[in-house]
Amino acid sequence: MKRTLFATVDTISVVLGYVAQAMVLILIGSMLYEVVARYVFGAPTLWAFDIAYMSTGALFILGAAQALREDAHVRIDFLSTKLPPRVRHTIEGIVFLLVLTPIFAMLTYVAGQRTLRAWTTGEVEHVSPWAPVMWPFYSALAIGLAALTLQLAIEGMRAFTASKTDNSFKIET
Repeated sequence: MKRTLFATVDTISVVLGYVAQAMVLILIGSMLYEVVARYVFGAPTLWAFDIAYMSTGALFILGAAQALREDAHVRIDFLSTKLPPRVRHTIEGIVFLLVLTPIFAMLTYVAGQRTLRAWTTGEVEHVSPWAPVMWPFYSALAIGLAALTLQLAIEGMRAFTASKTDNSFKIET
């Protein structure tokens, strides 16, 4: 069952990583369209800025779980590399499970509440002349945070497993 849970969370992270990659294409396409519309036809769009910040924010958070899964986040590990592997894995498990997972679970809850409120009230971006609805953007943030929270919990469990066996942990320094 543990393997199935780990594999399911890993699959969710990978799928959201692919969604984030697709969002890069949306970002590039919208910016290309804006540049051509503005400088070739003299007709800037109302929506380009909103699409840019929303797609950038969404792709960042949607790709975070996959980055964690692949150990692609930046670390400052000058101290941890000096520790024995068992101690290093135990510390990482504690930090992931007892510190980061609860923090990101709370952020996920807040993002979910914000999404529901935006959905029920029809919230729009009031600063923008385009005034897009905000719930799709908030949904992407909530989904990305939920996936990151799950991946943090899984990586914390993997770290504890590695501290016992010291050969099953996929992250090496």
